[in-house]
Formats: sequence, C-alpha cells, structure tokens
Amino acid sequence: MNKLYNGPIQWMKCGPIASVRRELRVWYEKFPGKWLQQQEQEMLEQVLPNLFGYYILQVCVHYNIDCMKTSRIRYRILLDNDLHNCHAAIPVGLNKNCVAISGIPESLPIASDSLDVLLYPHTLEFTSDPHEILREADRTLVPEGHVVILGFNPWGIWMLWRIVLSWTKKPPWCGRFIGQARLRDWLQLLGFDVTETYSYFFRPPLSHHSTMNKLVFLEKLGQRWWPFFSGAYIIVAKKRVSSLTPLKPRWRPRRSRIVSPGLAGNSTASSRNPK
Repeated sequence: MNKLYNGPIQWMKCGPIASVRRELRVWYEKFPGKWLQQQEQEMLEQVLPNLFGYYILQVCVHYNIDCMKTSRIRYRILLDNDLHNCHAAIPVGLNKNCVAISGIPESLPIASDSLDVLLYPHTLEFTSDPHEILREADRTLVPEGHVVILGFNPWGIWMLWRIVLSWTKKPPWCGRFIGQARLRDWLQLLGFDVTETYSYFFRPPLSHHSTMNKLVFLEKLGQRWWPFFSGAYIIVAKKRVSSLTPLKPRWRPRRSRIVSPGLAGNSTASSRNPK
C-alpha cells in the first residue's frame, strides 16, 4: 500500500497537503469562498442529474455542502485522507447509502472498473501529482463512466489576486491552477471525451458584500461574452470504450466489492450520531 504523502507540494508555495486542504475548507466558509461555493453547487445541479449508474465517488471534502445531493445515483462515497479533521465538513443528512472512507487521490482504495461517476472538486490543484489522479480516474471508472472536475482558471480575473497573494502560501492562491485547454489534452490522452464545459464566477474575489452585489451583472455578461476570464470552470468527460475490446454486459456489482476491504468507514449518518 502506498504511504500517505503529506509533504509540501514542490511546484507551488503551499505547505503540507493535509494542512492546505484544511485551510481551503476555512476559506470556503468565508467570503468570497461562500459565493464561489454557491455557484459551484448550481453548476453541479446542472450536471449531476444527467449522469447515471450505481456508484459515485467524491474525492476530497473542501466545503460542508453535499456536492452529490442532486445526483440520481444511489450509492455515494466520500473520500479524504484527513477524515478526522474534515469530519465536521462532511454534510449532515446523507442517507445510509453514503459512506466516508480514508484514502489519497493518487491511489484510490477502489476496485478497477467499478465507479460510474467520479467527482473532483478542486482536487487537482492541491496535489503533488495531478496526472496520477487522472490515471486513477481511468482505472476506476467503468467504460462510458464520467469524471466531473471543478477547477480554478489560471487566466481569468482572479489571476491578478493570485499573483499578489500567492506569496502568502494561503489556499486557494498557492495552488496549481490548470487551464481548460491543458486539462482537455490530459483527458484526451487518457482516453476521455470532453462532453460539457461551463465557466462561472466572473466577479473579482472580494469579500465586501455591497460591492459584490453591485457586480452581479458580470456573471451573465461573462458567460456570454468573455468565458475565458472566469474565476473557475467545470469539465465533464466520458471514458471511451476501446474499439478493440467488446463491452461486456455490466451486472450490478456487490457493494462490498467496490471499496477495498478494511478501508471503508461507517456511513456518515451513523458516524456523526454515535449511540
């Protein structure tokens, strides 16, 4: 089993990965993180209801909303390598079919060809090896399964704030922002077809309520006229089926075979309400 990597991410100015993700959760609880969180939930409400299957996995918990609540998929899995500290961020009210497990994005404790949807909410920006994370998506998704990626745009209006604030070593500014074009190339090389892309959050990342409310008109203008300058984006990609290998009929797998033995936690509902 791979050892948990918790050292500094060399190509950016962040510290250890676990502490960076904890600080990112704090950022999402304040403005402008809360505004971004709201828009990301709206984006997921457009995307997830159209993706079907038996199992959906969310990798990393960065804020305390249920990212998967609009999904029609019955069995849901939350994965994070810091469950002890992010336990309070795990949404309340998840049903008994949702479990929280410990693991790292670069080496998922999930059986190959078993997931229907894989959700990465800003997972690639805060890791030592984003390529390995995408390879894990290719390994664990069934043919024609989908990966949903939320990412920060390195070229948008937020770039100015990132240039100024990256020296503080604070997330999200210290993360590695990956452009849509580059991410598309990586996905295509792994055998994915990009099916949907959306750009969102065209206001500057300010915390002043009055100013942000006055600038809300930029959202509609940005989506229509300058999507390149968005603060963030969402990409949906589908795993290709190899033309040389016939697609076998997929029977419903046993739930116990999806997660590697000994790595699954209790359901979030029961773990948050111990008897």
